[in-house]
Amino acid sequence: MSRQLFDEYDRSYGAVVQDSISFSGLKHDFFLQAKADLMREKISAHFGARKPDGLDVGCGVGAFHPYVRQHFARYCGVDVSEKSIEQAKAERRDVDYAAHDGARIPFPDRTFDFVSTICVMHHVPPAEWSSFMREMRRVTRPGGVVCVIEHNPWNPLTRIAVNRCEFDRDAVLLRAGKTEQLMEEAGLQKAATDFFLFLPFRAAVAQAAERRIRWLPFGAQYMTCGEV
Repeated sequence: MSRQLFDEYDRSYGAVVQDSISFSGLKHDFFLQAKADLMREKISAHFGARKPDGLDVGCGVGAFHPYVRQHFARYCGVDVSEKSIEQAKAERRDVDYAAHDGARIPFPDRTFDFVSTICVMHHVPPAEWSSFMREMRRVTRPGGVVCVIEHNPWNPLTRIAVNRCEFDRDAVLLRAGKTEQLMEEAGLQKAATDFFLFLPFRAAVAQAAERRIRWLPFGAQYMTCGEV
């Protein structure tokens, strides 16, 4: 990942993302909430009432964290952009933030129960995908979960948004099948994918419809989870 690239957008990240999706007529908040809803379901299904310790790898300025912080006992974020980490620290006191070198996550083995990376892997050079996944597994405790949320390259509107986004100019999108393969090669168990963001509505009936078709590989994004 390019540290310099994301340092350039530490203060304008939200505006750049919003501009890239403006053709949809939706606010960035809609997409963040959709991710948070699916993540909350996974956490509840796997951990029950217990709140896990969580880590967000590639957290940027922490824009996602207000949507999910309540679901974790301890929550941490790491990013290669030091400027983004500085901004995140200034804006949120209930999350522990740290910069890292993009190679080794700066935590000991088996530190967290739920380790996620959200629309980050498409910025990682493909030659480093395997090591990136192994690092996430390394810091996950036995019985924990590794979670990858990514853009779905099979969705044409997703491709339009990525092509319009200034800091996605280095993006190499991963198919869900590739993400599952990377998890299995890293030693994760039960890798499985849910597709989401089929419909541009938050109404209860739309959300219920989405839950029934998560197996269809056409949602704008997908969440793949594997267990340690």
